[in-house]
Amino acid sequence: MGTFIGHVAPGAGFLIIGLWHFFNTLRNYARGPWNYETRPWFPALIFNGKLRHIELYAIMGGSLLSIASELFIGPAKHQPLAADLSIPPEHLNNFEHSTISLFLFLYALVARLAESGSHGDADSGIARMLPYGLVHLMGALAFAQELLLFHLHSADHMGLEGHYHWLLQLIVFVCLICTLMEVIWPQSFLVAFVRTLAIVFQGVWFIQMGFVLWMPIFTPKGCELKQEKFHRLVRCESEDFTMRAKALATLQFSWYLAALVALSLLALTYAIRYYAPSPKYRTIDDAMEAQDPGEAEMAAHPHRSRSTNGSESSVEGLAAHNVAR
Repeated sequence: MGTFIGHVAPGAGFLIIGLWHFFNTLRNYARGPWNYETRPWFPALIFNGKLRHIELYAIMGGSLLSIASELFIGPAKHQPLAADLSIPPEHLNNFEHSTISLFLFLYALVARLAESGSHGDADSGIARMLPYGLVHLMGALAFAQELLLFHLHSADHMGLEGHYHWLLQLIVFVCLICTLMEVIWPQSFLVAFVRTLAIVFQGVWFIQMGFVLWMPIFTPKGCELKQEKFHRLVRCESEDFTMRAKALATLQFSWYLAALVALSLLALTYAIRYYAPSPKYRTIDDAMEAQDPGEAEMAAHPHRSRSTNGSESSVEGLAAHNVAR
């Protein structure tokens, strides 16, 4: 992860998964806000359900690729251990990043096992024995490990790099808290809404870190990328330039957050307009505002409203009226 690609690639993964969750969360809520329930992952209902679990397989595949890159592809000797099989200091961060990927893999694996015996899968009996909320808890555990390992990172992030990672930890903390809250309040759209935005934001911030910390053209004024004992780090010429670079990072964080909030609210408005079912009945107030005495009378006396085949009863009209009210 200590490279440009090492930040942009996982950032793109979080961004894609976050946008997928965001789209499905808005769509499911708009289609039925009265019976909405959060989900830790979303099936892809394409090609007759053959790609139903593609999200989980993508997480598992991406996690395994990340572990292989950190421990075998990236190191110069294509293995991270010293001659005496100890972990050298320069490869401690490789094991930390691999551990984060390992917990993401475990989360996706448990989520896949929880689907055993459903939608045409062979019933292994495992899914029926798993307690409710286990998949959410595994997701929370993955975020908790990510937060722990970034907070106590062996690279001892200082200066501008440390500030970017501290802001990243705020996003991961929101992901963790919201995932835990979904176990307690599984029907809370707002909690799921914030969690999906936090996952998107985490992906965006990873990409931002990759460009600022690993591309010299994007390095703040008065700072440059230098090779130190084990890693390349951004160092600034003075405390004033360091303070300026940190302030710019904080402003970028705030601007990204403002843009995400504004775009998400627009997306929510669009989803409600596009996916929300058309109301079958109108309330008395709506009919009065439309200045249609006939509709007002029909809404006030639902037992008089019947379709041509007589399928609409007074009970249905009253129920719809109560829901609309």
